Amino acid sequence: MGILRTGALTMALCVIGGTTFAQDVSTNNVANNTDWSVFVEENPTECWGVATPKESVNSRDGRVVAVTRGQTLLMVFYRPGAGAKGQVAFTGGYPFASGSTVNLNISGDEFEMFTEGEWAWPATPEDDSKIVAAMKRGVDAVATGVSGRGTKTEDTFSLLGFTAAVEDAEKRCGG
Repeated sequence: MGILRTGALTMALCVIGGTTFAQDVSTNNVANNTDWSVFVEENPTECWGVATPKESVNSRDGRVVAVTRGQTLLMVFYRPGAGAKGQVAFTGGYPFASGSTVNLNISGDEFEMFTEGEWAWPATPEDDSKIVAAMKRGVDAVATGVSGRGTKTEDTFSLLGFTAAVEDAEKRCGG
C-alpha cells in the first residue's frame, strides 16, 4: 500500500469511526447531493464524497443470511497534502477474507480492488481515475466481497448525485 492509500485510510478511520454513520454525527458535512454527501476537514485539508448502500445482500452457500456489519461506505477522497486526487475507497463493515479482492461493477463496467482489513482500494491512481469516470457515467455501483467467515456480500450504491458531490469535493480541496 502506497502513501496515498494509507493517507486516505487513516483519514477515513478518523472521520467515520464509531457506530453511527458520519453523515448523521459529523459537523463537517458541507453538501448533500441526492444519494451522496460531501465532507471537508481543515487540518490537514481533505475532502470526500460518500454514500451508503441502497441495498445489501449477504449470502453463504447460495442462501441469504442475516449478518452483523459495521458501516458500509463507498467514498472518493481528495487530500492535496498527500497528493490524493480522486482516490476511491470502499469499506464493507467487516474484515475481508485474507488475499481476497472486491469486485466493483459500475453499470456493467467491472473493476477489481485489493483488500486490507475492512477496506478495499483500486491498485493505482490510474485505476481510481477510471472508476471515477465510470461512476460519473453510471447509474449504480455494486461492490461484491467475501468476509473472513466466507460470507459473500453485495452492496448496491446509487450514483445519483455522485458527479455533483465528487466535483464539489475536488473543488473544495483545490482541484
